[in-house]
Amino acid sequence: MSAARMRRVDEAMRQVLGDALAQELKDPRIGFVTVTDVKTSPDLRHARVYVSVLGSETDQDATLAGLQSAHGFLQGRVASELRLKRTPELQFELDHTAERAARLEALLKQEAPPA
Repeated sequence: MSAARMRRVDEAMRQVLGDALAQELKDPRIGFVTVTDVKTSPDLRHARVYVSVLGSETDQDATLAGLQSAHGFLQGRVASELRLKRTPELQFELDHTAERAARLEALLKQEAPPA
């Protein structure tokens, strides 16, 4: 599959999953979650879904557990919304990009010489 097509598939899956998480899931374990990125394997058998979760580490773990238990429903939503040869198996992972950016910014502020 071409790189451009893979990007379109990843973006479409991110949109479908984000909408489903925001509007349709009612699991109390799932807190404030944002789908930040989706990386699909070239054969469309697996998709790694990166999520950002607001809250403590226990909130993040509970949200990941809730997402994992709802993965069948979410996979069905992807199958019904997107016309793909195969529906990828979803694997959820925490995205720590925002935390790293905040830590880097704090380090830069510490090391910056006074102006």
